[in-house]
Amino acid sequence: MSTAVTLTGVPETMLWTLHGRAGEDGQANPVLHDPDCVRIYKSIDYDYHRSFGPPDRGLAVRAAAFDDALRPWLRDHPGGTVIELAAGLETQMLRCDDGLVRWLAVDVPDAVAVRERFLPSTPRHRCLPVSALDRAWFDEVDAARGVFVSAQGLFMYFSESEVRALCARILDRFPGATLVFDVVPRWFSRKTQEGHALTEYYTTPRMPWGVDCGEVGPLVRSWSARITGVSVLAYGPSRGVVPAATLDRMPMLRDLLPSIVRVGSA
Repeated sequence: MSTAVTLTGVPETMLWTLHGRAGEDGQANPVLHDPDCVRIYKSIDYDYHRSFGPPDRGLAVRAAAFDDALRPWLRDHPGGTVIELAAGLETQMLRCDDGLVRWLAVDVPDAVAVRERFLPSTPRHRCLPVSALDRAWFDEVDAARGVFVSAQGLFMYFSESEVRALCARILDRFPGATLVFDVVPRWFSRKTQEGHALTEYYTTPRMPWGVDCGEVGPLVRSWSARITGVSVLAYGPSRGVVPAATLDRMPMLRDLLPSIVRVGSA
Protein backbone atom coordinates (compact mmCIF):
# COMPACT_ATOMS: atom_id res chain seq x y z
CA MET A 1 0.00 0.00 0.00
CA SER A 2 1.44 3.37 -1.01
CA THR A 3 1.71 6.36 1.33
CA ALA A 4 0.68 9.87 0.33
CA VAL A 5 3.32 12.53 1.00
CA THR A 6 2.63 16.25 0.83
CA LEU A 7 5.66 18.53 0.80
CA THR A 8 6.42 21.93 -0.68
CA GLY A 9 9.42 24.23 -1.05
CA VAL A 10 12.88 22.95 -0.14
CA PRO A 11 11.55 19.88 1.77
CA GLU A 12 9.96 18.62 -1.48
CA THR A 13 13.44 18.30 -2.98
CA MET A 14 13.87 15.17 -0.86
CA LEU A 15 11.55 13.48 -3.39
CA TRP A 16 13.58 14.85 -6.31
CA THR A 17 16.79 13.35 -4.94
CA LEU A 18 14.99 10.09 -4.10
CA HIS A 19 13.86 9.93 -7.74
CA GLY A 20 17.41 10.44 -8.96
CA ARG A 21 18.88 7.72 -6.76
CA ALA A 22 16.10 5.24 -7.45
CA GLY A 23 16.70 5.72 -11.17
CA GLU A 24 19.92 3.74 -10.85
CA ASP A 25 17.96 0.59 -9.99
CA GLY A 26 18.12 -1.78 -12.94
CA GLN A 27 20.89 0.13 -14.73
CA ALA A 28 23.86 -1.82 -16.05
CA ASN A 29 26.77 -1.31 -13.64
CA PRO A 30 24.90 1.16 -11.42
CA VAL A 31 27.00 3.77 -9.66
CA LEU A 32 24.87 3.32 -6.53
CA HIS A 33 23.29 0.21 -5.01
CA ASP A 34 20.45 1.42 -2.80
CA PRO A 35 17.63 -1.10 -2.25
CA ASP A 36 16.19 0.89 0.66
CA CYS A 37 15.88 3.94 -1.58
CA VAL A 38 13.93 1.84 -4.09
CA ARG A 39 11.74 0.46 -1.30
CA ILE A 40 10.85 3.95 -0.11
CA TYR A 41 10.45 5.27 -3.64
CA LYS A 42 7.89 2.61 -4.50
CA SER A 43 6.05 3.10 -1.20
CA ILE A 44 5.24 6.76 -1.79
CA ASP A 45 2.19 7.84 -3.76
CA TYR A 46 3.77 10.63 -5.80
CA ASP A 47 4.07 11.28 -9.55
CA TYR A 48 7.83 11.69 -9.72
CA HIS A 49 8.06 11.83 -13.50
CA ARG A 50 5.35 14.48 -13.74
CA SER A 51 7.20 16.74 -11.32
CA PHE A 52 10.85 15.98 -12.03
CA GLY A 53 11.02 14.36 -15.46
CA PRO A 54 13.55 11.56 -16.03
CA PRO A 55 15.76 10.64 -13.05
CA ASP A 56 18.87 12.81 -12.79
CA ARG A 57 21.77 10.37 -12.53
CA GLY A 58 23.96 13.14 -11.23
CA LEU A 59 22.11 12.80 -7.93
CA ALA A 60 23.11 9.14 -7.70
CA VAL A 61 26.71 10.06 -8.56
CA ARG A 62 26.65 12.65 -5.79
CA ALA A 63 25.31 10.17 -3.22
CA ALA A 64 27.97 7.61 -4.17
CA ALA A 65 30.70 10.25 -3.79
CA PHE A 66 29.44 11.12 -0.31
CA ASP A 67 29.58 7.40 0.55
CA ASP A 68 33.16 7.24 -0.73
CA ALA A 69 34.08 10.15 1.53
CA LEU A 70 32.41 8.60 4.58
CA ARG A 71 33.53 4.96 4.47
CA PRO A 72 37.27 5.58 5.11
CA TRP A 73 36.35 7.91 7.96
CA LEU A 74 34.21 5.17 9.54
CA ARG A 75 37.14 2.75 9.35
CA ASP A 76 39.34 5.27 11.16
CA HIS A 77 36.70 6.29 13.73
CA PRO A 78 34.84 3.18 14.95
CA GLY A 79 31.81 4.24 16.94
CA GLY A 80 32.10 7.83 15.71
CA THR A 81 29.15 10.15 15.14
CA VAL A 82 27.81 11.22 11.76
CA ILE A 83 25.59 14.29 11.63
CA GLU A 84 23.54 14.31 8.45
CA LEU A 85 22.19 17.80 7.85
CA ALA A 86 19.07 17.99 5.66
CA ALA A 87 18.75 14.21 5.87
CA GLY A 88 15.43 14.02 3.99
CA LEU A 89 14.94 10.49 2.67
CA GLU A 90 18.64 9.86 2.13
CA THR A 91 19.50 6.24 3.01
CA GLN A 92 23.27 6.64 3.47
CA MET A 93 23.01 5.33 7.02
CA LEU A 94 21.82 1.98 5.70
CA ARG A 95 24.29 1.88 2.80
CA CYS A 96 27.32 2.63 4.99
CA ASP A 97 26.36 1.23 8.41
CA ASP A 98 29.34 -0.54 9.99
CA GLY A 99 27.39 -1.69 13.04
CA LEU A 100 29.07 0.89 15.28
CA VAL A 101 28.38 4.35 13.88
CA ARG A 102 26.03 6.70 15.71
CA TRP A 103 23.89 8.73 13.33
CA LEU A 104 22.04 11.98 13.90
CA ALA A 105 19.67 12.90 11.05
CA VAL A 106 18.82 16.60 11.22
CA ASP A 107 16.06 18.20 9.15
CA VAL A 108 13.11 20.55 9.45
CA PRO A 109 10.01 19.12 11.17
CA ASP A 110 8.01 18.49 7.95
CA ALA A 111 10.88 16.49 6.48
CA VAL A 112 11.56 14.49 9.65
CA ALA A 113 7.89 13.58 9.91
CA VAL A 114 8.15 11.94 6.48
CA ARG A 115 11.56 10.39 7.13
CA GLU A 116 10.39 8.65 10.28
CA ARG A 117 7.59 6.91 8.40
CA PHE A 118 10.17 5.04 6.34
CA LEU A 119 13.40 5.30 8.36
CA PRO A 120 12.32 5.15 12.01
CA SER A 121 14.80 5.95 14.77
CA THR A 122 16.87 3.18 16.34
CA PRO A 123 19.35 3.24 19.25
CA ARG A 124 22.12 4.26 16.81
CA HIS A 125 20.05 6.34 14.36
CA ARG A 126 18.14 9.34 15.70
CA CYS A 127 16.17 12.04 13.94
CA LEU A 128 16.07 15.62 15.17
CA PRO A 129 13.38 17.95 13.75
CA VAL A 130 15.27 21.26 13.59
CA SER A 131 16.88 23.38 10.90
CA ALA A 132 20.58 22.87 10.26
CA LEU A 133 20.98 26.53 11.26
CA ASP A 134 19.49 25.86 14.71
CA ARG A 135 22.27 25.39 17.25
CA ALA A 136 20.06 22.98 19.21
CA TRP A 137 21.47 20.00 17.29
CA PHE A 138 25.02 20.74 18.54
CA ASP A 139 23.99 19.66 22.03
CA GLU A 140 22.79 16.27 20.75
CA VAL A 141 26.22 15.21 19.44
CA ASP A 142 28.50 12.73 21.20
CA ALA A 143 31.90 13.83 19.89
CA ALA A 144 34.03 11.44 21.94
CA ARG A 145 34.94 9.19 18.99
CA GLY A 146 35.04 11.75 16.22
CA VAL A 147 32.52 13.76 14.22
CA PHE A 148 31.69 13.65 10.52
CA VAL A 149 29.22 16.28 9.26
CA SER A 150 27.46 15.66 5.95
CA ALA A 151 25.44 18.35 4.18
CA GLN A 152 24.21 16.89 0.91
CA GLY A 153 21.97 19.09 -1.21
CA LEU A 154 21.67 21.80 1.46
CA PHE A 155 24.09 24.71 1.44
CA MET A 156 22.96 26.08 -1.93
CA TYR A 157 19.63 27.00 -0.30
CA PHE A 158 21.39 29.26 2.24
CA SER A 159 23.27 32.50 1.75
CA GLU A 160 27.05 32.41 1.64
CA SER A 161 27.23 34.22 4.98
CA GLU A 162 24.94 31.62 6.58
CA VAL A 163 27.07 28.77 5.21
CA ARG A 164 30.32 30.39 6.35
CA ALA A 165 28.98 31.05 9.85
CA LEU A 166 27.55 27.53 10.22
CA CYS A 167 30.78 25.85 9.08
CA ALA A 168 32.88 28.01 11.41
CA ARG A 169 30.60 27.11 14.34
CA ILE A 170 30.83 23.40 13.52
CA LEU A 171 34.62 23.45 13.36
CA ASP A 172 34.92 25.49 16.56
CA ARG A 173 32.52 23.24 18.47
CA PHE A 174 33.95 19.94 17.19
CA PRO A 175 37.73 20.23 16.76
CA GLY A 176 39.06 17.64 14.33
CA ALA A 177 35.68 17.19 12.63
CA THR A 178 35.39 16.32 8.95
CA LEU A 179 32.82 18.26 6.93
CA VAL A 180 31.57 17.24 3.48
CA PHE A 181 29.11 19.27 1.40
CA ASP A 182 28.26 20.06 -2.21
CA VAL A 183 27.92 23.32 -4.09
CA VAL A 184 26.31 24.38 -7.36
CA PRO A 185 28.11 26.63 -9.85
CA ARG A 186 27.26 30.31 -10.14
CA TRP A 187 25.43 29.93 -13.45
CA PHE A 188 23.03 27.38 -11.99
CA SER A 189 22.41 29.46 -8.88
CA ARG A 190 21.45 32.40 -11.14
CA LYS A 191 19.18 30.15 -13.18
CA THR A 192 17.22 29.02 -10.12
CA GLN A 193 16.78 32.60 -8.95
CA GLU A 194 15.29 33.50 -12.32
CA GLY A 195 12.89 30.54 -12.04
CA HIS A 196 14.20 27.15 -13.16
CA ALA A 197 11.37 24.84 -14.26
CA LEU A 198 12.41 21.19 -14.31
CA THR A 199 9.04 20.40 -15.89
CA GLU A 200 5.76 22.15 -16.57
CA TYR A 201 4.67 21.18 -13.06
CA TYR A 202 7.77 21.76 -10.93
CA THR A 203 10.06 24.75 -10.44
CA THR A 204 13.13 24.26 -8.28
CA PRO A 205 13.45 26.34 -5.12
CA ARG A 206 15.82 29.29 -5.32
CA MET A 207 19.47 28.45 -4.64
CA PRO A 208 21.04 31.72 -3.50
CA TRP A 209 24.58 30.41 -3.01
CA GLY A 210 26.58 29.28 -5.99
CA VAL A 211 30.36 29.09 -6.30
CA ASP A 212 32.42 27.80 -9.20
CA CYS A 213 34.59 24.73 -8.74
CA GLY A 214 37.82 26.65 -9.27
CA GLU A 215 36.92 29.18 -6.56
CA VAL A 216 35.52 27.01 -3.81
CA GLY A 217 38.79 25.71 -2.34
CA PRO A 218 40.38 29.11 -1.58
CA LEU A 219 37.03 30.47 -0.39
CA VAL A 220 36.43 27.67 2.11
CA ARG A 221 40.01 27.81 3.44
CA SER A 222 39.36 31.42 4.45
CA TRP A 223 36.45 30.48 6.74
CA SER A 224 38.33 29.11 9.74
CA ALA A 225 41.86 28.88 11.06
CA ARG A 226 41.02 25.32 12.16
CA ILE A 227 40.84 24.07 8.57
CA THR A 228 43.79 21.82 7.73
CA GLY A 229 42.82 20.76 4.23
CA VAL A 230 40.20 21.17 1.53
CA SER A 231 39.66 18.80 -1.39
CA VAL A 232 37.23 19.37 -4.25
CA LEU A 233 35.62 16.92 -6.67
CA ALA A 234 33.53 17.95 -9.65
CA TYR A 235 30.67 15.66 -10.60
CA GLY A 236 27.86 15.32 -13.10
CA PRO A 237 25.49 12.84 -14.78
CA SER A 238 28.42 11.09 -16.47
CA ARG A 239 28.41 8.60 -13.56
CA GLY A 240 31.71 9.74 -12.14
CA VAL A 241 33.61 12.38 -10.20
CA VAL A 242 36.72 14.26 -11.25
CA PRO A 243 39.28 15.93 -8.93
CA ALA A 244 39.24 19.68 -9.39
CA ALA A 245 43.01 19.62 -9.96
CA THR A 246 42.46 17.52 -13.10
CA LEU A 247 39.88 20.01 -14.37
CA ASP A 248 42.15 23.01 -13.75
CA ARG A 249 43.41 22.51 -17.29
CA MET A 250 39.80 22.82 -18.53
CA PRO A 251 38.44 25.82 -16.58
CA MET A 252 35.42 26.37 -18.84
CA LEU A 253 34.23 22.78 -18.27
CA ARG A 254 35.25 22.76 -14.61
CA ASP A 255 33.12 25.74 -13.70
CA LEU A 256 30.01 24.38 -15.38
CA LEU A 257 29.85 21.45 -12.95
CA PRO A 258 28.68 21.16 -9.35
CA SER A 259 31.29 20.00 -6.88
CA ILE A 260 31.75 18.16 -3.60
CA VAL A 261 33.96 19.69 -0.91
CA ARG A 262 35.70 17.77 1.87
CA VAL A 263 37.08 19.84 4.75
CA GLY A 264 39.49 18.52 7.33
CA SER A 265 40.15 20.35 10.59
CA ALA A 266 42.28 20.36 13.70
